[in-house]
Amino acid sequence: MDRYDKHIFVCINERPADNPKGSCSASDALQVFQKFRREITERGLKKRMCASKVGCLAACVAGPIVVIYPEGIWYQKVTVDDVCEIMEEHVLNGTPVERLRHYPA
Repeated sequence: MDRYDKHIFVCINERPADNPKGSCSASDALQVFQKFRREITERGLKKRMCASKVGCLAACVAGPIVVIYPEGIWYQKVTVDDVCEIMEEHVLNGTPVERLRHYPA
C-alpha cells in the first residue's frame, strides 16, 4: 500500500451514557466519519487520502475527536457541518481550522 498524503482518524468510541469521560459515538461521530469518507470519494481523493474509524483517543469529553496525519493536528467537537471546512481549509489547503483545534494534555 502506498502512503497517503493525509490520513484522517475519527474516534467512534462508545461508553455508557453516564460515564463522565463522555463518548464520541454519542456525539454523532459515526456520521462525521461517514461524511469524511463521502467527501474523499466525491472529490476523487481515494488514492491520496483515507478516513478511518478508531477507538478511544482518550479525549471523548471533547468529542467527536478527529486527528489528521501526518501533521498530527487534533480537532474537537467536530460536527458533520464542520467536515467540509476541515477538508477545504486543512486537508486541501494546509491551514488548520483553529476554532476546532484540540490540544491534548
